[in-house]
Amino acid sequence: MSRLRAFGASAGQAGTSTMTKRNTFIALMVAAGLIVAGRTVMAHHAFGAEFDPNAPIRLQGKVVRLEWVNPHTWIHIEVVKDGKPEVWMVEGGTPNTLLRRGIDRKTVAIGTEVIVDGYQTKDHSLKRANGRDVTFTDGRKLFMGSSGTGAPKDGSDPVEGGAKPPIKKPGGW
Repeated sequence: MSRLRAFGASAGQAGTSTMTKRNTFIALMVAAGLIVAGRTVMAHHAFGAEFDPNAPIRLQGKVVRLEWVNPHTWIHIEVVKDGKPEVWMVEGGTPNTLLRRGIDRKTVAIGTEVIVDGYQTKDHSLKRANGRDVTFTDGRKLFMGSSGTGAPKDGSDPVEGGAKPPIKKPGGW
């Protein structure tokens, strides 16, 4: 108590100061939690927010990178266009969804040759697509897209039905 009085504070003021610091700390922690949660929710999007349902695309090349993170997996494929390599980012479903379908990191390991059918991003200057089907050189085909997110019913998802639209290659080749 003698220290408090030396700085002109009474015992009652010291308790109020501690409560104010505690309340400020709690408010900051809640705000930080909301910011983190908001960023996570904003990171997840509907198909139509980023991808063009009228721009089906087929990419063929080798897997050069794999991101197995929530909320979506990303497969990076090196495609050769006009003799020059281009790396495309292909979005897949959530890691949990793909694991339930029997797809894991080893299934699409780096160096694996694949053909991906999907939909290009709305900004056609970006080398990014939403992948629906992955076909391997041995003929195996896996559905890697996410269902129920506004993606076109193109027949890729066995539970949705629908007909596949004609596919174009990047840059019209």
